[in-house]
Amino acid sequence: MKSAVQREKKLGLATRDAYGQVLVELGKADPRIVAVDADLSKSTKSGLFGKAFPDRFFNCGIAEANMVSVAAGLASCGKIPFASSFASFLLCKSFDQLRMSVANPSLNVKIVGSHGGISLGEDGASQQSVEDFALACALPKFTVLSPADEISCRALVRLAAEHVGPVYIRTGRPKAPIIYTGSEHFQLGRANKIAAGEDVTIIANGLLVWEALVASDICRERGISVAVLDLHTLKPIDEAAVIAAAEETGAIVTAEEHLLSGGVASRVAQVVAEHHPVPMASIGIADTYAESGTPTELMEKYGLTAKQIVQAVESVLKRKK
Repeated sequence: MKSAVQREKKLGLATRDAYGQVLVELGKADPRIVAVDADLSKSTKSGLFGKAFPDRFFNCGIAEANMVSVAAGLASCGKIPFASSFASFLLCKSFDQLRMSVANPSLNVKIVGSHGGISLGEDGASQQSVEDFALACALPKFTVLSPADEISCRALVRLAAEHVGPVYIRTGRPKAPIIYTGSEHFQLGRANKIAAGEDVTIIANGLLVWEALVASDICRERGISVAVLDLHTLKPIDEAAVIAAAEETGAIVTAEEHLLSGGVASRVAQVVAEHHPVPMASIGIADTYAESGTPTELMEKYGLTAKQIVQAVESVLKRKK
């Protein structure tokens, strides 16, 4: 399914690469910033910080739970630790430490889960994080972020460093299409409206933001006016933006590289149900783990493409009438 006026797809850096670069910049500006990793710094890109500031970088080995405890200790001493590993390892293996050592005392720890979602590809289900947003959002006081491209990643990592309190940031393995120009304003807890429309709103995050934009182009050619909202901050969710979308377009489609339970679909639906009920449809991973394959193969197999978003838009509009 191609748009007659095909949106130009320009690939930028993977968000993990952008994270590694901006972490070095932050380290130059603030000596309180330190980095810890679980022996995956080459993949998470925190190794760039380690090369620049070897005395402020700590490799905790293949021991994610211990790494989170180390980060909590550093934060309690006034440091601003960025703790990085694969998202699936960080959230699943370290949940008790995140809960009791970081969330409970509300320490100033930044958790960065690399290789988020199923788009990391061939590594398979053991390393594909499909439940990380649900787990992170369940932690009290946590801010939860999902940048869509390298530009938003740099902006959100900087905001995370400035924010006092625990933060979870998901970064990805594949190169991400460029969405932003660099002139946009980002604020934690405030979604970015990146396309205007009157008939339906697509609310997405991460790599699905690009797919949402492509879907909006296809819909426009079919006479459907679609707004697109980048929900880069999943928690605290921008209730005002979600309510406005429901009021202005009367229908919502969510799109995410995550299980349908506990992520964008669940959090948006809660706001809509409480404040302004409208027809909704959701694109995401059903109640399953994925398998091994190329990122493109997996995104297509599990329905995380513009094609499925367009189908969801058309379906929800039928219920809107």
